Amino acid sequence: MSGKERLNLNYEKVQDLRYGENPHQKAALYHDPAFSGACAVNATQLHGKELSFNNIVDLDAALKLVKEFEKHAAAIIKHTNPCGAACGETILEAYQKAHACDPLSAFGGIVALNRECSPGTAKEITSTFKEAVIAPGYAGAALEILKQKKNLRLLEVGALSKTTEKDMRKIVGGLLVQDRDMIDAGDLKTVTERKPTNEEMKTLLFAWKVAKHVKSNAIVLARDEQTVGIGAGQMSRVDAVEIAVRKAGERSKGSCLASDAFFPFRDAIDAIAQAKVTAIIQPGGSIRDEEVVKAANEHDIATVFTGVRHFKH
Repeated sequence: MSGKERLNLNYEKVQDLRYGENPHQKAALYHDPAFSGACAVNATQLHGKELSFNNIVDLDAALKLVKEFEKHAAAIIKHTNPCGAACGETILEAYQKAHACDPLSAFGGIVALNRECSPGTAKEITSTFKEAVIAPGYAGAALEILKQKKNLRLLEVGALSKTTEKDMRKIVGGLLVQDRDMIDAGDLKTVTERKPTNEEMKTLLFAWKVAKHVKSNAIVLARDEQTVGIGAGQMSRVDAVEIAVRKAGERSKGSCLASDAFFPFRDAIDAIAQAKVTAIIQPGGSIRDEEVVKAANEHDIATVFTGVRHFKH
């Protein structure tokens, strides 16, 4: 073994958990003593029931999503996928827009905010069942409102900062280590005859950031920096499109679409056109890019290539 590069990990046990992903699995939470940034593990729990294994996983996913945005942003997570995410002029507006994306799926979700939780936002959060909230802080009146929900878990993380530590995934017999996916859109290239309008481009870039946090295959439909339909974790990209369109309903008309990877066939573009989507952002790089761009031109859908992929397995 001499001469081989070694990776030595040092973690301290924080606590045993009631159970893991399922009641028959034992579990515990460990902390990296060298990491002091804003994260679910370092958060202070202010109220509510003990955190579960799944709560912690979802809190981590939710916080990473809202860290993407400089503007007021909110996200609601279920099973590590966003069922709604939005930016707004206030944190209340951001939360309202995020919840409106898919209120049915948001029931029992995990809420993340990238600003202090205001009293108005607290009232909105407590108007339906939520499992937990994670935010940089809470206004005093907001905390009083939220604490009226006996079991609602409230976590405070302080000032947010981007996480640059390595991403690690344990597999049987080994460990996968990679750089964290921090890159943004890269060098954008309009590949269709019609260029996106300024408003479309703003929405495309918003949707692209959200798509990074959706399990592949991932499709995000957005309008006015608000998700209106999300298709997550599908084996077929056209299936992800169809789910996102179904979730959006009439809101798909005039929306913009982000795809975490390229479209292998024009069938998804035809489905997107039927939903009246006006613009697409995607990495490009398929051997059928010419066919896909031709379809977009036929439907007058502005398309931008990023040259960057955002697979999330």
